[in-house]
Amino acid sequence: MNKMLAAGLAGLSMSFGALAAAPVLAQDAAAAPAAAPAPASVDATPVMQLVDNPTTKAVVDKHIPQLASHPAYDQFKEMTLKQLQPLSQGAITDEMLVALQSDLDKVK
Repeated sequence: MNKMLAAGLAGLSMSFGALAAAPVLAQDAAAAPAAAPAPASVDATPVMQLVDNPTTKAVVDKHIPQLASHPAYDQFKEMTLKQLQPLSQGAITDEMLVALQSDLDKVK
């Protein structure tokens, strides 16, 4: 019985040893530089992220004025502009998205 208890305790100490080493790894990971955020995109960036950033909001407002004040904003804010386009009943055209993306590409 004592041998089983000793073996169990040895296993626990090994487990605790692994846990004790984990914070060191977490600190190393935290010290690593964060990846740069992806550039804003009509294909990948949700509307709310574009609108929440003053620089990209200016670009959106230039091409699609009052998008952020649209009565249905809360319903589409998590969509990308490309996803929103078919629901816009022609209000958002391919040409608008190309021009908007071109201006987004100029934003740093």
